[in-house]
Amino acid sequence: MRITYDFYQRCSKLPASELSQATGFEVRLFGSLSATGKGHGTERASLAGLVGKEPATVDPAFLDSLRDKPDQTFNVKLGNKTLKVTLKDVIFDATEGDFPHPNTMICKLMAGQKALQEQEYYSVGGGFIEWKGYTPPKKNPPKYPFSSMKQLREHAEQNNLSIADIMLANEMAIPGRTEDEVYAYIDKITGAMVAIVKSGLNAPEGALPGPIKLQSKAATVFQRAQDDPFQSDRGIGTLAAFALAGGEENARGHLVVTAPTGGSAGVMPSLVYGLGEGGRKLSQDQIRKGMLAAAAIGYLCKHNATLSAAEGGCQAEIGVASAMAAALIAAAYDAEPRVLENAAESALEHHLGMTCDPVAGFVQVPCIERCAFGAVKAWTAWAIANNEIASRHRIGLDETITAMAQTAKDMNSKYKETSQAGLALSVTLC
Repeated sequence: MRITYDFYQRCSKLPASELSQATGFEVRLFGSLSATGKGHGTERASLAGLVGKEPATVDPAFLDSLRDKPDQTFNVKLGNKTLKVTLKDVIFDATEGDFPHPNTMICKLMAGQKALQEQEYYSVGGGFIEWKGYTPPKKNPPKYPFSSMKQLREHAEQNNLSIADIMLANEMAIPGRTEDEVYAYIDKITGAMVAIVKSGLNAPEGALPGPIKLQSKAATVFQRAQDDPFQSDRGIGTLAAFALAGGEENARGHLVVTAPTGGSAGVMPSLVYGLGEGGRKLSQDQIRKGMLAAAAIGYLCKHNATLSAAEGGCQAEIGVASAMAAALIAAAYDAEPRVLENAAESALEHHLGMTCDPVAGFVQVPCIERCAFGAVKAWTAWAIANNEIASRHRIGLDETITAMAQTAKDMNSKYKETSQAGLALSVTLC
């Protein structure tokens, strides 16, 4: 949606003389986007962007209508020209080939058989997009530059600051934001996360869209967990239900927060909601600290390895989400930097090598339950890190991220986001 919305904006700036020749749009999906696009709702998202919708504000009911009534036609206004677009304008192209990125899209504004405007895009993970000829935007230097967890921790320890303090200073320095602006943006994200969990818990039960006919269960797991006589079991069941709720909203094609990705979009919201109004009742200030620390972990994984399952398998999605969530918990409870690193490291380490094999290309099996396991692993990682002797923790986060990057390179492409092996091959749909 973000890609096609960007292309729509580019087209709207063309001279009137060119727009007068336009006859329609063409969007082609390649690689993983083509292989698993139907199960991810990629074609619906692509159409939504063309008609001017944006991820953060699109009404889920609109996306549902594209699924339920796929033959709809929409009018797109470009200057004085009105073009008609349908889902047929989004084409599932080659799944295999020498693409610049496993998630490649080509958008065209057509004049008959000729392209008036054409742009090649890449969905690089975490909700970020790039394009052919892309150069990163110029930004101010960070106050505390770091490219490793070791450097980040040294900044914190040498300046007697928390990881969250370091990240806040950088988030203010790089884009030139005020503290209030940074917090407002964090609050926007956490507000969306809370809304996702609530929506998922309150959604009517039934089969999720797609051929798997997977039954939603977040609400049932939540209700039954409340009746569990053992407090520890109740807590695990409740946290799992929050994560299932987020994952099921993704399966419905509704709002998700890519933290770091769509497939792992139940992990972070489950902890944000669980630590806040859904359970532990921590203040929003503590949640903000947690989000800043989580951003640090996501940053390190993105720049030193990958967030994309198409590149690295599910370790790059659920594994990173779990590590981010472990850091979130640690920072929210004001843990020292070494404890925070240990928690994030453990959560990531115990997802290393995890493949991505969505059955039928749908983010349902095994994706939804993996969000629950990722959330519980994050809590387990925090519990161990908070109770062990921190200096005795043997493995550093940097080494684990390096291991993930190497594993991603060595992993057979079938076991990445292609639905060509693993459960996707062994499960027979009737």
